Amino acid sequence: MKRLHVHVSVDDLAKSIQFYSTLFAAEPSVTKSDYAKWMLEDPRVNFAISQHGSDAGIRHLGIQVEDRAELADVYSRLQRAEAPILEEGATTCCYAQSEKSWIADPQGIQWETFLTVGDSTTYGSAPA
Repeated sequence: MKRLHVHVSVDDLAKSIQFYSTLFAAEPSVTKSDYAKWMLEDPRVNFAISQHGSDAGIRHLGIQVEDRAELADVYSRLQRAEAPILEEGATTCCYAQSEKSWIADPQGIQWETFLTVGDSTTYGSAPA
């Protein structure tokens, strides 16, 4: 089952963790010095915040999948969207090891599609 992903850049991580923990009535499932993530079931969202990025606000959106079959399905839809795709492949980002691709919508909003395959001790890097 797919999960919506939202990544927001924040100025004050501690204040933002407090706000979103109250809003979601849940503590983050991952907390680092520069990053926090909630894996919510209702609604089914991977919501992440970090102090990475130049401006506070939505950094990117995405679709997280649970297996390679779902990843292949989403990748095929990206190809039909008729926009340039950045096939990043295996990468480390947001303290996770993933396989991912990126596409921008007509307004320029970055979308990632990804399958998380493991944890990482480093934040890593991402093109968006």
